[in-house]
Amino acid sequence: MFTELHRDAVVADTHNDLLMAVAARPPQRWASFFRERWLPQLHEGGVNLQVLPVFVDDRYRPEGALRQTLRMIECAHTLAEGNPDTVRLCLDGAQIDETLGEGRMALVLALESAPGLDTSVELLPTLYRLGVRIASIAHWGRTALADGSGEEATGSRLTSAGVAAFREMERLGMIFDVSHLSASGVAHVLELATRPVMATHSSARALRDHHRNLTDHQIRAVAATGGVVCVNFLPALLAEDPADYTVDRLVDHIEHVVGVAGIDHVGLGPDFVREVVHDVTPPCREVSGFDGLDIMAAIPGLAGPSGLSSVTDALLKHGFADEEIVKILGDNVLRLFRAELGRHA
Repeated sequence: MFTELHRDAVVADTHNDLLMAVAARPPQRWASFFRERWLPQLHEGGVNLQVLPVFVDDRYRPEGALRQTLRMIECAHTLAEGNPDTVRLCLDGAQIDETLGEGRMALVLALESAPGLDTSVELLPTLYRLGVRIASIAHWGRTALADGSGEEATGSRLTSAGVAAFREMERLGMIFDVSHLSASGVAHVLELATRPVMATHSSARALRDHHRNLTDHQIRAVAATGGVVCVNFLPALLAEDPADYTVDRLVDHIEHVVGVAGIDHVGLGPDFVREVVHDVTPPCREVSGFDGLDIMAAIPGLAGPSGLSSVTDALLKHGFADEEIVKILGDNVLRLFRAELGRHA
């Protein structure tokens, strides 16, 4: 049921890899493919604010990582310029407010793990000029800047280049994303942070003990910076038993993060990947998850953005008040973006 509450709220999705699927098409199809395949789903789900992560697949690393990063950024600009009546690529909170006020969807560019950067921290201002406003510096494995959560056993902190990159992001007004970072890396970032950080797609480790999820201490510390923890919808990160791959289990994670961080520091980071993986995986390649996770699984009715209103319904059933739900759906993220996005230190 598409409730009036969901329709009237700002719905912010802080992680959807749709840009991978769009960029896999020929450039002349980028704008039209986004309009035909993704806009209907986003509109059906009520999405008003969409973060577009730039994720570079392994086949482009390391030699082609920067080239693919630039190609995906150009893809984002092209799809926005080709659909000016419905979307806008936004650079700061004022542009987001203006875009939402016009009834258009606000798009925000993010780097996921930034493999194209390597140790060339001096390129961050270049990427900022191209529109990037959020960035993480590791995925599952090791990068030149930090270790991802899959390398948690190393106990590694940020490298010297990683520290320089973090400080440059703070200077530029590029929000740092701790999702995928190792536990020691997260601790290091929180020691360094003078501005809010966020987790664009991380769930609660207390409910599902996996290195991709955040501990209560980490959740509390992100909130203490003024940041937001956006809960991941990937079923394998919500529960071990496939029988628990439900929207109620998702709300359990949201409820837990609210209890730890407070209602003002929780958002939605769905990480819808099933359709994208289908789109970009050649028939001859097997789809395999990280650490054996089933990344092709989806919560029934929540395989993509069109089902987002079911989260509002579930939050209502769990007893959340209307004003709390509005914060979770997007107001918390919107507040953070208004205050921090593109604001030079």
